[in-house]
Amino acid sequence: MLHVRVVSPPDATEELIGRLADDPGVRNLIVVPGAARQPDGDAVQFDLLDQFANRVLRELRAQIGAVSSIAIQRVDVSIAAAGASAEPRTADVPPVWDLVEANIRAGGAYPPSFFALLIIAGLIGAVGILTNSQILIVAAMVVGPEYSAIMATALGLDKRDRGAIRRGVAALAAGFALAVLATLVFGLLIRWSGVTPTLYEKGVRPVSDLINSPNVFSVIVAVLAGVVGVVSLTESRANALIGVFISVTTIPAASDMGLSAAYGSWSEARGSTFQLLLNVVLLVAVGAAGLAAQRAIWRNRTGRPGDRAGRASPDP
Repeated sequence: MLHVRVVSPPDATEELIGRLADDPGVRNLIVVPGAARQPDGDAVQFDLLDQFANRVLRELRAQIGAVSSIAIQRVDVSIAAAGASAEPRTADVPPVWDLVEANIRAGGAYPPSFFALLIIAGLIGAVGILTNSQILIVAAMVVGPEYSAIMATALGLDKRDRGAIRRGVAALAAGFALAVLATLVFGLLIRWSGVTPTLYEKGVRPVSDLINSPNVFSVIVAVLAGVVGVVSLTESRANALIGVFISVTTIPAASDMGLSAAYGSWSEARGSTFQLLLNVVLLVAVGAAGLAAQRAIWRNRTGRPGDRAGRASPDP
């Protein structure tokens, strides 16, 4: 269930309340005339069942979205009064696309911390490669914030938003460039100081070899991870999303690019570069396709005749 707060222009409130009062998905409708400030207007609040949310929010945007304010909150627990109708339990509850897209767009902001985390993740990955530590490689994958930029770019593709695409691509390019540069400098310092681990210096690099040798399985994992990432974002499954972070070879590839260049291993640097580009491109493409596919799937599921008979057939 969602809690929606609306500032309605006084001349539009009567029509808005009429629509909301007749909607089967609206609960606990409250109207306080003239109570809102900045912008001025009537304060309207109501609870909204998820399966009706996409249609109701779309109608709200169409009616007052251009001149008013709409705020949405997720209600974690709702206790109905005795005898009151509870929220229907159904498997056909589509994602609330306004919330999904808002969360993805929030990840499309690139403050200095975004680039700092990419650099730190790259350095952790570099230590993991030098010491052949898979645990540190996993840690670097979890620390890296790049998936938020990847999904913001994917949403830009899905929505034909060139600005979001440009910002996402620029952030990814700059962020990974900084991570590679940091690991290059780090690798040169380690090499100059003479503390390079013996196995790495002798060319025994099992972790590095896995990273800089892209193959058909790299494609399969990247595609599957992209699908899981989109589903986890739309279904709010945080545990599955963490699994995406530790499944794709983005940060480790950037770390290996810098280290390989520092030690003059140019073939490994080329392999890592291809691995990085492969994963990023596939994740963006699968993300954009996955968002469009999920909208189509939910549109078909919630648009069946049986659904219309059972409830007001909300569209996703």
